[in-house]
Amino acid sequence: MPEGHSVHRIARQFARNFVGRQISASSPQGRFAEGAALLDGRTMTAARAVGKQMFLEFGDDLWLRVHLGIYGAWDFAGDITADATIRSAGGRMGQTNQRGTDAAAGDGDDAAADTLGRQGEGTLDELAIDDADGEDSISSIGAPRRSRLRMSEQEKEGEELTEFPPPPVGAVRVRLLTETAVADLRGPTACEVLDPAQVAAVIAKLGPDPLLDDSAEAEQRFVDAVRKKPTVIALLLMDQSVVSGIGNVYRAEMLFRARLNPHTPGKLVPEETARALWRDWAYLLDLGVRTGQMMTMDDLSDDDYVKAMASRADRHWVYKREGLPCRVCGTHIVLEELGGRKLYWCPKDQA
Repeated sequence: MPEGHSVHRIARQFARNFVGRQISASSPQGRFAEGAALLDGRTMTAARAVGKQMFLEFGDDLWLRVHLGIYGAWDFAGDITADATIRSAGGRMGQTNQRGTDAAAGDGDDAAADTLGRQGEGTLDELAIDDADGEDSISSIGAPRRSRLRMSEQEKEGEELTEFPPPPVGAVRVRLLTETAVADLRGPTACEVLDPAQVAAVIAKLGPDPLLDDSAEAEQRFVDAVRKKPTVIALLLMDQSVVSGIGNVYRAEMLFRARLNPHTPGKLVPEETARALWRDWAYLLDLGVRTGQMMTMDDLSDDDYVKAMASRADRHWVYKREGLPCRVCGTHIVLEELGGRKLYWCPKDQA
């Protein structure tokens, strides 16, 4: 299931390529025909992500709410211009004090190249490191050019286009089309048209998202939600009413980074530890949006950094490392099922 950083990146693609443009909406699959008819011909005015959910605003106070769930994905095609923070992911990023460009810094290629030049790390082409599993692909969203790009938990480049718009592939729930770009949605858990009051009601049920609100009040809301519950912290971090955007990967990695036993009841988590979890999530979420990868290891050597950016097996502390020695103490990483999801942790460092 896509985690929060992926959904924020998708929202940025919409903001860059669809907001301010008139949209032709359709439902090639047919299951969203009524909703598409409501949106067809309207101008997209905003794109917003809150945790794992995305909200696209259209004229006359209509919103398209999408939750990708486990199987959902957006396919973009056409002349797609990358957001600056997305384009900069080919740079030497992913570690402490190495931040990418600002969303408002300018066009992707120029702003990213400028940032990398100031860092003295080389040119954009020299630095681009594509992830072997497709968790991020700079070549696919670097643009503008006519191509396909799939965005879900992973970002993968598709074939070059020979016609535009390209024919829908698979069971496309909704197609959003401008004169130059198209976005196809397949397999979402939720896809519905809402009015502003309904959108507000959905968001009100979600926990804070530090990329939208990193205030002391948001931090306190998270700390209070954790420390009043007897539920174990590993489940609380995945509870979207407690905090928005955390999924299985970030959950495992954050608990290891905090050296916290995943079975600790929330009410027994020390306040300073709860605050550290919130701040670490704010840091990792921002990093994930900027790099496109769930980089959770800091202070890597140059060689190890290149390996980590190229392969997820080399950028996580415990996730999917069951049976392998802990990178810190050598104890074998444990895999168990908790709440219907896989949990990875070190029984020594997180004792």
